[in-house]
This record gives sequence, C-alpha cells and structure tokens, in this order.
Amino acid sequence: MTYQTLISVDELATALKAPKPPVVFDCSFELTNPNAGQQAYDAGHLPGARYLHLDHVLSAEKTGLNGRHPLPTVAEFVRRIAALGVGNDDQVVAYDNAGGMYAARLWWMLRWAGHADAAVLDGGVAAWKAAGQPLSTDTPAALPAGNFSQRASLVTTMNYADIDANIDTQQKLVLDARAPDRFRGENETMDKIGGHIPGAKNRLFKDNLGADGKFKPAAQLRQEFDAITGGKPASELVNQCGSGVTACHNLLAMEVAGLKGAALYPGSWSEYSAQPKARIG
Repeated sequence: MTYQTLISVDELATALKAPKPPVVFDCSFELTNPNAGQQAYDAGHLPGARYLHLDHVLSAEKTGLNGRHPLPTVAEFVRRIAALGVGNDDQVVAYDNAGGMYAARLWWMLRWAGHADAAVLDGGVAAWKAAGQPLSTDTPAALPAGNFSQRASLVTTMNYADIDANIDTQQKLVLDARAPDRFRGENETMDKIGGHIPGAKNRLFKDNLGADGKFKPAAQLRQEFDAITGGKPASELVNQCGSGVTACHNLLAMEVAGLKGAALYPGSWSEYSAQPKARIG
C-alpha cells in the first residue's frame, strides 16, 4: 500500500516493520532558530529517521530578491535526495514537530520532482509519542545512494511575473497561508515590507489542523476552503505564504480535501515584496 498525502501513526508503525520500509525524514525546524530542528532530532526522533534541514536541503542560496527559502533547481534537489538513499520505488514519509509545517514542504518538493509516493505523518512526532511509539537518539547508518530521478512533475507553480499579471486578470485566486495580522500588514517581523498581494485571501495554515494537532477530516477541509474561495476549482487557485513553506501545508490540506492541482508561488511574500515594482495590498 502506498501513501500520497497523509499517513497515520498506526499505518507508519506497521509499514516500518515491512520487508521494504518507508524512508523517513525528520523535517523539524524553527524559522527564528535554524539550529532548533537538529537539536530536537538529536533529543529524540522516530527510529531510523534521518534529519533533513530546510535551509540546507530544501532551499537554495538567497540573493536578496528570491525570497527567504528559494527552491533549488529540480536537478539539485533530485541529486540531494538520491544521495540520501531514496529510490524511485521508495515510499517517503516526512514529519516534524510543528504540525506538518515543514514536512509538507518536503512532500510538495518530492511531488515537484515527480515522486507520488510521499506522505506526511499526521500529527507528527507529538502524535507518535502520544500513541506510545518509541523515539531513538541513535544516528542511522548512511544508506547507499538511491536511484531517485526526475520524472514528470505532479505540481504546478507560478512566478513573480505570473502573480503580478494575475493582479490585473484575476484568473486565479491567491490564498495566503500567513497569520491574519501579517496578511493585514501588521506585526511583520520576517520580511521588510508588510501587507499582501492585491486580491489575495487569507487561509492560515494552522486552520487545517484540529485540536488534536492532526489534519481535519476531508469534508470539513473542503467546506472551509470552499467558503473562502467561493467553490473555485483547484485549477483556479494559487497558494503562497511568507517563503513558500507553509503554503505547502495548505496544498496538502487541499489534496486531502479533493482539491487537487492548485498551484504554488514558491517565492511567496518574501520574494514578491522584495521586487522594486511590487504592488502592495
């Protein structure tokens, strides 16, 4: 059985006992403390999981105009993932300590490279511990390089020029995953300029989770997204956030809800607001 959106604790625990277990990555991170994720991993992680750093593996070098977490090239990402031992036939599972906030970035990037069998652990390490599953402080032995390769992408993206043109055409509705105060241009601490892309609507990524820290049921997610979008199909939606990370959480929630195929603006607000002629809402 393969998993392409979410995987539960029980499902993962069973899969890890299979002859060919999933490749598991801990994506824990903190935007304000880039070393915190590694420290959390070292203190205790899922047995066999390997740590994957947002800045070092899931991002490229910053130029000042390409956002806070610019995507590497697909080829570079594929090379990095293959070097970690992932093969084209592997089930990959990502988790973190932040409700899937960072794990969803890896999920989306794997799909970006054409790898469908990628899932996020629903509830993350907190759910794993709550279920009485063990943690480990051992560093797993390195895997031999895998045959992970680029295949036809399973996602769509938009760039700054696309987003700027869309302000006039309004062909797509932009969903902003940031907190409501930042969307309003208040309490902006991450980027130099506050505000939002004109015409965008706000969908805080944390609203995808229930009180238990797990994703809400598919029907509820669909109802909530439709209430914001007016029931637009996924093909008419594009997601963004501050730096292209939490927008992936909304994309994952949309896939769970049956809204398949919405686009991502990877540069998001940190790239958009850095452009000299950016129009600010």
